[in-house]
Amino acid sequence: MYDPALLRTFLVVAETHSFTQAAMRLGISQPTVSQHVSKLEKAAGRTLVARDTREVALTDNGDAMAGFARTILAAHASAESYFSGSAMRGRLRFGAADDLAITQLPRILRHFRQLYPQINLELTVNQSMPLRRRLASGQLDLIFVKQNAGEYEDGTRVAGDPMVWMAQERLQLDPDQPVPLITYQAPSLSRQMAIDALEAAGRTWRITCNTRDVNGILAAVRAGIGIAAFPYSLIPADLVKVSQRFSLPGLGDVDYVLVANPGAAREPVEALTSAILSRGVSRAE
Repeated sequence: MYDPALLRTFLVVAETHSFTQAAMRLGISQPTVSQHVSKLEKAAGRTLVARDTREVALTDNGDAMAGFARTILAAHASAESYFSGSAMRGRLRFGAADDLAITQLPRILRHFRQLYPQINLELTVNQSMPLRRRLASGQLDLIFVKQNAGEYEDGTRVAGDPMVWMAQERLQLDPDQPVPLITYQAPSLSRQMAIDALEAAGRTWRITCNTRDVNGILAAVRAGIGIAAFPYSLIPADLVKVSQRFSLPGLGDVDYVLVANPGAAREPVEALTSAILSRGVSRAE
């Protein structure tokens, strides 16, 4: 038997690659995180985490345990919901930033609907700024968005990510010509970060593609018509970071945060928040 509390801690360590960050996300001490992982390793009889001075990484057995842990916790939650006799009902209006659609979020939402079939989950996909406005006006119950790192005090931070310049690998830029920019339509956080960074560095720019969604951004970048500001961890395998290659200015970091409407039903919001926190943000395979 594997203690669900140990499995939850282990999954957060696997996601963050850090005992310190896992402790912060879980709201427990770092020694407690280490103790939970050690207990799980003892129960499994295998080393699950390789520790060195630079980072925390999973062993092959750790990768296997992560898969089992997700299955065990999902089954545990299903059983708990079934036998509690108090299955959640109601409506949850959830908004997600467009580029988070290429992460594990769709899989998380699919699993959430399986766990809570009596919750009517309504999904809105848009840019972060419009989603914040809709939350403030009471049109959404919970949003999952990007923001400048450390900018807001509200919400629950899920992860952080550096914004970088992304392009097709064979793209060449003429340093004497304006930077060809692929952006979302305004208002957009990544668009504003890109323009602000270029203007602060004294670089001229021109928009070569103005699109509404992440698929448009990726298609334009793959076509080689320009570069885009994009979260580093979400760059697809066929595209590359080109910040240093073209001596482009830094863009800063973003946080991925969950922000709830104070007037929303508490239980559905907390359930989806916990589901996303347990999996974090990573690019879909």
